[in-house]
Amino acid sequence: MEELASAGHVRLDKWLWAARFFKTRSLAAEAVEGGKVHLNGSHTKSGKTIRLGDAVTVRRGPYEWVVMVRGLSMQRGHASQARLLYEETEESRKKREELADQLRLQGPRMAEIKGRPTKKARRDFERFKRGDW
Repeated sequence: MEELASAGHVRLDKWLWAARFFKTRSLAAEAVEGGKVHLNGSHTKSGKTIRLGDAVTVRRGPYEWVVMVRGLSMQRGHASQARLLYEETEESRKKREELADQLRLQGPRMAEIKGRPTKKARRDFERFKRGDW
């Protein structure tokens, strides 16, 4: 993985992609422009340069990561190498785990059910709406 020790900074969208928060750099840039990513507690642009020690907050779906930048890279490498680029705060990790447990206990949501419902599922849903359940 290419370290940028001499420059000491890299674009935010490239870093998010290299740290594997987003699958593509364009998705990372969209998230930054859409206000899903904050740098040191404030809105920013995707071309903003980040440095070691910066705090980055990333929101993806219901989950939120608060991480400290520990390494800089412009290249996407293995997940184990990407994990070395940041350190998640303990409070952030606990919140994410608690939220994951809550969502797991709720069971599947309608948005997670893919495809067309079966005839039985449709009839069950109609019965539920009528109150015959």
